[in-house]
Amino acid sequence: MNWKKYLNANRLRTSDRERELDPRNEFESDFGRVIFSPATRRMHDKTQVFPLTSDDNIHSRLTHSLEVMSIGHSLGLNICQNSEFIKSLGLDQRDLIREIPIILKNACLVHDIGNPPFGHFGETVIQTYFEKLFKTESFGLNEIEREDFTLFDGNAQGFRVLTKLQMLEDIYGLNLTYASLAAYIKYPNTGKIDKKFLYQKKRGVFQSEKNYLEEIADGCGLYKNTKIIRHPLAYLMEAADSICYLVMDIEDGFNKSLYTYDFIKSKLVGLQGMTEQFLKLESKYQTPLGRVVNLRIYLIKRLVDLSVSNFMKNITIICEGKYNHELIHDDEFKLADTLQDFCVNEIFPKREVQSLELTGHSVLSGLLDYYIKFTFHESKDYRKRAVGLISESVKKVAYKEYGVSNFDSLNKYYKLRVIVDFISGMTDQYALNHFQKLSGQKIN
Repeated sequence: MNWKKYLNANRLRTSDRERELDPRNEFESDFGRVIFSPATRRMHDKTQVFPLTSDDNIHSRLTHSLEVMSIGHSLGLNICQNSEFIKSLGLDQRDLIREIPIILKNACLVHDIGNPPFGHFGETVIQTYFEKLFKTESFGLNEIEREDFTLFDGNAQGFRVLTKLQMLEDIYGLNLTYASLAAYIKYPNTGKIDKKFLYQKKRGVFQSEKNYLEEIADGCGLYKNTKIIRHPLAYLMEAADSICYLVMDIEDGFNKSLYTYDFIKSKLVGLQGMTEQFLKLESKYQTPLGRVVNLRIYLIKRLVDLSVSNFMKNITIICEGKYNHELIHDDEFKLADTLQDFCVNEIFPKREVQSLELTGHSVLSGLLDYYIKFTFHESKDYRKRAVGLISESVKKVAYKEYGVSNFDSLNKYYKLRVIVDFISGMTDQYALNHFQKLSGQKIN
């Protein structure tokens, strides 16, 4: 358990910022890099649960990420107030209070930065598209390369965004610290999926960023034999995300009039401690909205306390890579499990959500069809026009990675990588408009 390594402030490229003129530490500098990033701004028009909504009260991917950041910061402050934890680290609490909570803020703010348009269903669309495509054409890719597309995941795309696609002069992206990047990586896995292990449940890093993952893992001491395990703070980042989406998705559903306060109560009242909590809410608040908002406050506090307790109780096996639970789901009272069941049964199946998700399927599949067909077209005229529509910054990253100066010189893996980078980086509305233009449905 080497927390000096876990809090490694080195970067993939040595920073040339003028530290004598900048009072921030390296992790606070990371926060500035993230908050001013175009990829962060684009999350304002990406789906959380309700695609293409015009309702200002409903969460976008950005407002969700800001709330996750707030919870992550609170979790960091909580563990930095634990005297036994601080003593075990042998580090100065005054330094830690400006490191651990800030690293968590960084990781939480960017945790969804790689998600494609139309929410998590967008990931499914991309995966399904390539599964079908590769049945008829392998493009000369080996199996592990094909899986970067058939197992496409927003976490892996986000790591690529952070380390490469937010490019200025080189292919180090935002050039964040090892610690901020490691805390971001929920699934430090470039190989086969193994759902028996939490950190190998998904393809969390693409082949194109494998060398960066290995460098970060070495710098943060995350190698256990030949495997790379999670950074301990990634568990807290994951908890912050799960707390927010479970609790806030339920509040969004209430605001969309999908159900009433009484319906929420009927689903939760049987849980430990909830009967008393509902009595308090109803004696103190007269409106359903007031009760739902204050129920949210209670649920967040309870799940934050549970996360901190489980983190501290299991810190040794977490650092050994042997803890195989999400912090909020390691709970004998099953609060998070019940909230998750509520979302799955009462929100995600609603016609409005599913209808717009299928719109997302048409848009993303259509865009992939157009760009793959025309960038691989035998006619140079078609290739030139399609490649000309792709973002110059996205293409430039691939050119630098592969050491070429034009699209035709890329190998097929990187050509497909460019197409997916471009489409997955679109906002919902931009993707819809772009598809409508390419398909001739609109001109302007």
